[in-house]
Amino acid sequence: MPESWYPFFEWCEGTLLGTVVRESIYAFPLIEATHLVALCVMGGALILVDLRMLGVGMREQPIAALAAGVRPWLVGAVALMLGTGVLLFLAEAIKCFYNTAFWVKMLTLPVALVFTFGVRDRRWLLEGLETSKRSRLVGSASLLLWFVVAAAGRWIGFS
Repeated sequence: MPESWYPFFEWCEGTLLGTVVRESIYAFPLIEATHLVALCVMGGALILVDLRMLGVGMREQPIAALAAGVRPWLVGAVALMLGTGVLLFLAEAIKCFYNTAFWVKMLTLPVALVFTFGVRDRRWLLEGLETSKRSRLVGSASLLLWFVVAAAGRWIGFS
């Protein structure tokens, strides 16, 4: 955590949105609950496809068709999580600055997003009914990346 970023975190926490969320009795818990519901939806969409890529369950369903079917849920949940995550961050930016779990999440999240939308969802990988070594590797990597993001996010609340 570069100390030179501290003024930015201080500014974030001092914004009107940060202040409103932090000082409201209901805003923070409602935003956090929405964030967690979005996490469940995103997790479900990811796990369905990743487990299918591993050859676990739904074997009669082509991987590409399954991925296409859950994609709107995945994209919507990711968008909602990013929006609510920013609001939660603004309310506690200085706490986040000193929180190792926050930095782990922030470093892993872009990697997981790029991997999911740039690698995992490629047509060449998803074609056909059969799983392959490549699909198993990609499914495993996806599960691992998102587990780190979710676990670090959860740990922020305990730190």
